[in-house]
Amino acid sequence: MDSMYPDKINNQQNKNMGLDQTAYTKNKKGEQEEIQYWRKHNALDGWMEALWHTKGNDGEWNCSELELTMHDIEQLEAVVVNDELPETHGFFYGGDSRFSEYQKEQTLEFICNAYDTLREGKKVFYQAWF
Repeated sequence: MDSMYPDKINNQQNKNMGLDQTAYTKNKKGEQEEIQYWRKHNALDGWMEALWHTKGNDGEWNCSELELTMHDIEQLEAVVVNDELPETHGFFYGGDSRFSEYQKEQTLEFICNAYDTLREGKKVFYQAWF
């Protein structure tokens, strides 16, 4: 994580701590290519954490990698379009992001890009750190 976003990490440490989220794909060497970046979209992170648990994971969510399938993206799209992301709180999460039009637009853009990425046969991942 540090090598991928050194400026973000340093800026985060020097400025405001908070929830940083990214969706990405990986090439054959394991190098990440960012698809989308969010800052303090706590409602999305709450949905992703619930999905992570649904897939049988437990333990520390912070910095855990979640692979997203086509079915996951379809479910996310329905939730976002219907404004049904969960209310999610955390110490550095900022205000409630459920009804932010900006966050909704960013997430819908991600969904379109994720569909394209998955159709290309690539994998899509989500990770958050706070």
